[in-house]
Amino acid sequence: MRTRFTNSRGPEGGYTLFELIVTLTVLAVLVMGTVPLAQNAYKRQKEVRLRETLRMIRSAIDEFRRDSVGACPQGAITTGNPTRGPQAGAQVPTDPRSRVVIDDCTIFDSENLDRYPPSLEVLVDGVRVKQRGISLTGGGGLGGSTRQATEINSSETEEVIKVYMRELPIDPMTGQKDWKLRSSYQPPGDDSWDSVNVFDVRSASNETSLAGDKYSDW
Repeated sequence: MRTRFTNSRGPEGGYTLFELIVTLTVLAVLVMGTVPLAQNAYKRQKEVRLRETLRMIRSAIDEFRRDSVGACPQGAITTGNPTRGPQAGAQVPTDPRSRVVIDDCTIFDSENLDRYPPSLEVLVDGVRVKQRGISLTGGGGLGGSTRQATEINSSETEEVIKVYMRELPIDPMTGQKDWKLRSSYQPPGDDSWDSVNVFDVRSASNETSLAGDKYSDW
């Protein structure tokens, strides 16, 4: 008599040890190939957030700088009324985006001749401003309500505070608000802030991006 062996399994048939090993090996290969892709995708998302955050902070710095044009003549405590014309010493800028002029001269010291913000906190806390032109309309940056520019200077004692950032953002790469600062009197790459003003910000991370450059160079 001959005995015939077949590979077919009935309804209660199971997997052999070899089949389990092959299956686990394939799954391990798939997982090992997926993890780096997921890590790169997460890192790419943080890079996008970092670029957006740097753009937001730098835009706030530039807006502050535009509003400081014509503000606080040397030795002055407040800014002269910029609506009285050149005969009153007004300095109306050519940039139409600046609707107000900074009126708090106490935030500038004698070293900050370029009138950039003295710190990032100033952009969050806000500064006192006054109307720059007589035919402009004050927007949400002048306290959250829309008013005619003629109303802004209707009272000499009225204090209008302009805020340039809602809050100091977190560096997506470090998870901290530990931005590297550079003043307008420092060369690029100088990691020691001289505390004169804030001309530029960079990430404090020493990691390398997916493109191969350092985040601190962005």
